[in-house]
Amino acid sequence: MSSKEVMPDYKDSLLSGSYQFSTSLYHEMYEGQGGLRKHWQYLGESLDALGLNELKRRYSEADRLIRDNDVTYNIYTDPQGMGRPWDLDLIPLLIESEEWSRIETGLTQRAEVLNLLLEDLYGERTVISKGILPPQLIYGHKGFLHSCNNITRSDRRYLHLYAADLARLPNGEMCVIADRTQAPSGAGYALENRIVSSRVLPSLFRDSHVHRLAAFFRNLRLTLDELAPEGVEDPNVVLLSPGSDNETYFEHAYLANYLGYTLVQGTDLTVQDSKVWLKTLDGLQAVDVILRRVDDAYCDPLELRGDSFLGVPGLLQAVREGVVTVCNPLGSGILQNPALMAYMPQIAEHFLGRDLQLSNTQTWWCGEAEHLSYVLAHIDELVIKPLNPKSSKRMVFGESLEPAERRQLLSDIRSKPYLFCAQQRITPSAAPILGENNTLESRHLVIRSFLAAHEDSYSVMPGGLSRVSQSADQLMVSSQQGGISKDTWVLASEPEKEETLLVSTPQISKMLRAEGDVPSRVADNLFWVGRYAERAEGLMRLLRVIQGHLIDPAARAGRGESGYCLHQLLRAVTWQTRHFPGFVSNNNSELLKAPETELLKIISDTERPGSLSQTLSALLFSARSVRDRLSVDTLRVINDIDRERNRLKTESLTSIDHAFDEIDNLVTSMVALSGLVNENMTHGQGWRFLQIGKRMERAIHTTSLLRSTLVNVATRGHDNLLLESLLSISDSLMTYKRRYRSGLQVSSVLDMILHDESNPRSIGYQLLNLQQLTSLLPNEIHQRKLSSEQKLVLDTLNQLRLADTETLTRAEAKTHLRTGLDSLLVYLLNQLPELFNALSTNYFQKEEAIQQLVNTQPGGNR
Repeated sequence: MSSKEVMPDYKDSLLSGSYQFSTSLYHEMYEGQGGLRKHWQYLGESLDALGLNELKRRYSEADRLIRDNDVTYNIYTDPQGMGRPWDLDLIPLLIESEEWSRIETGLTQRAEVLNLLLEDLYGERTVISKGILPPQLIYGHKGFLHSCNNITRSDRRYLHLYAADLARLPNGEMCVIADRTQAPSGAGYALENRIVSSRVLPSLFRDSHVHRLAAFFRNLRLTLDELAPEGVEDPNVVLLSPGSDNETYFEHAYLANYLGYTLVQGTDLTVQDSKVWLKTLDGLQAVDVILRRVDDAYCDPLELRGDSFLGVPGLLQAVREGVVTVCNPLGSGILQNPALMAYMPQIAEHFLGRDLQLSNTQTWWCGEAEHLSYVLAHIDELVIKPLNPKSSKRMVFGESLEPAERRQLLSDIRSKPYLFCAQQRITPSAAPILGENNTLESRHLVIRSFLAAHEDSYSVMPGGLSRVSQSADQLMVSSQQGGISKDTWVLASEPEKEETLLVSTPQISKMLRAEGDVPSRVADNLFWVGRYAERAEGLMRLLRVIQGHLIDPAARAGRGESGYCLHQLLRAVTWQTRHFPGFVSNNNSELLKAPETELLKIISDTERPGSLSQTLSALLFSARSVRDRLSVDTLRVINDIDRERNRLKTESLTSIDHAFDEIDNLVTSMVALSGLVNENMTHGQGWRFLQIGKRMERAIHTTSLLRSTLVNVATRGHDNLLLESLLSISDSLMTYKRRYRSGLQVSSVLDMILHDESNPRSIGYQLLNLQQLTSLLPNEIHQRKLSSEQKLVLDTLNQLRLADTETLTRAEAKTHLRTGLDSLLVYLLNQLPELFNALSTNYFQKEEAIQQLVNTQPGGNR
């Protein structure tokens, strides 16, 4: 910033105290020295009435809602990774309705021009033949896909979705600084911002008469339905995502849920007979429209990028056949070429015969000699952009370059000038945020506005996603640079009626209940959600019982019944985590006397296979991979588990007692997760696979626990405490006391934990549930015959039922081992993994992505 002034304490100054901003740029809230702009006065008065303490509480409430709703944005260099919460400043950006009407008109006109340009570039290319655009500008940009020439249908609009980044110049005029046409992101975040701000500031939002967003999304749904091939009455629309590692994956799942679409990845789709199909557990389902969030070149490894695992082999051919529509069309990334802005006035004149109402930032393409000369002479005043940006070469501000960097950039531009453009360096307007010191701070502002093709024009989202720079002296506004978001309020003159996304139709239509849209990838992840959740809970229950024994000096010393019990349970921990030698080593006497260090690693070591922390990480990854299948409340519990997991990190734990305290909280969260899944999740195919995973893992855990503790016969009188501990771990102690009045006996405990099919914690109960669940899985191949997984479960359940409890408890005189019990438990531990193999073969198996044998990209195979 150039000159800064401290604003005087106005009566309507939002918050008392100093507020610094540059007087050389436009400020959204303040009007020079005259105080708040007229349309900001009510907001200022309202926030002042709230007071600083209440406003801080509202900010905390907003942060809580964002965490609870698991609103995340992944900054790739951020150590928080996919768990980084979305950053929202509660003070909204206000725009008057009259001004927005002008902006909306300009955006609609620009979208129309880009739509016509896209049609022309993949059709007659008159803009090139008439000399409006240099050929090298188009053909030298990676966004132009030769394979997409003439594949779009002439009776449809080409550009379905469009987003424009807007910045306000010092004179107050809005201008476009970037066009987003390939797979525009941010609309879902704008919607979430609105939901959070309207909940945290309800009366202020209501009384401000803010234009609502629902109409935009309703029109988007109508448009996507209309994009279906002719003759399709009830189109199947899917949202194609690169997967959970993408920075905006939250938005993909969020929009899929909000719009009512199936969220898919490339492996969920297949092309057969030139038609796109969704691979579900119930068979193939035709796909009519694909709303994609995958970049152009990655969508088809057969004809585009051969190294892509994100796309669908053969997708381009299906588009050519007209049996599926991709939104936005493949090849629309060419419109994001920043050098096109240098020619937008001529393009508008060519297609519309008139000037653009909304200008864009002044641009020079270095492929033209005159433009190149200007750029080289004024590089310190410009923003330099490569036409095909890479991670190592992105936009740079000329004035920020070191001498060596400046020389290198000039050399690169002179070497291949057609690959660079330069834009006027603008200083965006300023907007207020509440800073860390609880005072207002000035930040540069950029607005991303969204448009969706609708009928014969475009529907414009009122406002959009506002973002501000991370610091006052940073001109670049980018979410990947840690930018902060704002809700954008376009103020209406009177209240708007509430609208719903659902559209009612007067005609009577056949009611369809779509329950079979579960891809194998989703079933696989839900299965592992069940397994990891149960694995973590089982280990925590075992550790909690061990905690109670650690306070007994005799147990730690290995003396008597308590010592025997503790040592057996510690060995069980090693068998559960499968990280040997641990407590089962022959030379473990010292480890058994002082087990805290080993237990702390078992709890908190993220790199240790089988540790609690690693198991929870796997659970979180699987759950977030299918977040579109989980309710908001379930995701909140997932976030609670994530926070507790972070507290388990070794550096944050002061002692083993501290670790056990965290485990207590985690057990509560795991129980809540189990209850929500059972009570709130529709009991369809996805839920069944989650339950199968849960029942399998509980059976494996209990079987392993019994084998590691009861196969060896204890010294007379040393087994009572161990039996009581096993009942506590399996949450069956209270029932046992009421049912068996004769006291603790091995046979009774086995009856309770092994055979009792009415006990939700017994192995028999798990197998009975597995029998019921597997019988409900799709079985088209076998039809009336039992599937392989059904046979396995039935055989295992029958073997358990035929086992005699008295025989199982009998020990060999010489070996002091319960060989009958050991044989049964080993049998169970072998059968259960076989069940997983059968499920994996029949339901989880994924086809390997088809790829090109050669690299078709420019400069490949060198």
